[in-house]
Amino acid sequence: MKNQSRILVLALLTGALVIGCTKNDNNKLTLKQSVDQSALNLNTAMKDITASKAYSIFTVNDGMLKSGTSTDSFRVYIPLEKIKGVFDYQPVEKRDHMGRSVIRFFNMTADNSQMIVRMPLSKVTNPRKLRHYSPEDTLLTNNFSIAVSEYHNNYNSYHDFDYALTSAISVDNVFAGNLDIKSVVNRTEGTHYASQYAFDASYTAKYKYDSGDTTVSSFSITGDDKLLYQEKLLTIKNDTSRFGREHLYILTIGNVEIARNLEKKTVEISVDGILQPNATVTIIDKDEDDEVSVCKKRDVQITFEDGTTTTVSALIGESVADIKTLFDSLHQVYFAAYVVDWIAYDIYYQRN
Repeated sequence: MKNQSRILVLALLTGALVIGCTKNDNNKLTLKQSVDQSALNLNTAMKDITASKAYSIFTVNDGMLKSGTSTDSFRVYIPLEKIKGVFDYQPVEKRDHMGRSVIRFFNMTADNSQMIVRMPLSKVTNPRKLRHYSPEDTLLTNNFSIAVSEYHNNYNSYHDFDYALTSAISVDNVFAGNLDIKSVVNRTEGTHYASQYAFDASYTAKYKYDSGDTTVSSFSITGDDKLLYQEKLLTIKNDTSRFGREHLYILTIGNVEIARNLEKKTVEISVDGILQPNATVTIIDKDEDDEVSVCKKRDVQITFEDGTTTTVSALIGESVADIKTLFDSLHQVYFAAYVVDWIAYDIYYQRN
C-alpha cells in the first residue's frame, strides 16, 4: 500500500511538472507577438514621458543659439564654487545696453553649496522671454527651481573643453527630474560625451558618444531599469564621413533585437537572445547621413514567418516624432545652454 501511495504521488508530481512545462511553452510569444508587445510598451512609455513636466523643460528649443562661442579667442573656467548660492527671480526693469544679461533679473538670497535658481516656469519654457522684462512679470511666481550640485565649465576652444553638469529640477516644489551631462573634447583623446534625462516616473533617456578609430554612439530609453528602446551604432574611422563608416547597427525594442553587420553582410533578428531564422529584416535608409536613426532617415522592415510585413516606423508611428525630439535634445541639451549656462556665465562675470 505504501509503495502504491508513493507511485501515485510521483505520478501526480510528474503530471504537474509536465502540465507546468506545457503551460510555459504555450505562454511563449511568437516573434510577431513579441514585436507588437515591445512596441506597445514603448508607445505607452513615450506617452508617460511626453506628459511629464520634465519633458517640456528638458526638450525646450526656440531656435536660439547655445550660449558661449566657438571662437578660439574665448576662454573661461567656471567651477561650481564660483557660482554657488540661491538666486531668486525678482523682475525689475533695468537698463541693459547690451541686452544680454540674465542675472539682472535675479537676486542672491542665500548662501548654499549648490547653485539653486528659482524662477517662473513660463520663463524656462520660453527662453527668449528670460532676457526681457515685461510689467506682467511682477505677477509671476517662482514655481520652478533647479539645484545644480555639480558644474564645471572649462572652455579653451571648440576643440578643447570639458564640461560637467549634475542637476535636479522641481515644479511647484515637487521633484520633476534630473539632468546630467559629461563632455570632454580635445585633440588627443577625441570626443567623449554623455547626457541623461531622468524623468519622475522611473523613465530615463540617455545618449552616449565615444570617438576613436572605432566610434560608438548609443541612444536609449529605459523604464524601471528595463530597456524599452535602444539604437547603437559602431563606425570605423575614415576620411569621407564625419562619424565614420558604419560597421555595426543594433536596434533593440523590448526583448527584440535587430543587428546588422556590414562586414559580415548579415542582418539578424532575435527574441530574448534567440535567433529567428525564419524571419527576414531589411534596413531602409531614406537618405545617406553620418549618424542614422529610426527617428532620423532610417526605417527597418520585418517580414515574419507567415509572410506578413511591417516596419518599425509603423509599429511606433505615434512615438517617432517624440523619440526624435529626445534624441536631438540629448545631443544639444538646449535647456542647459539656454538656462543654466546663461545664468552661470552672468553670475561668473558679475563677480569678476
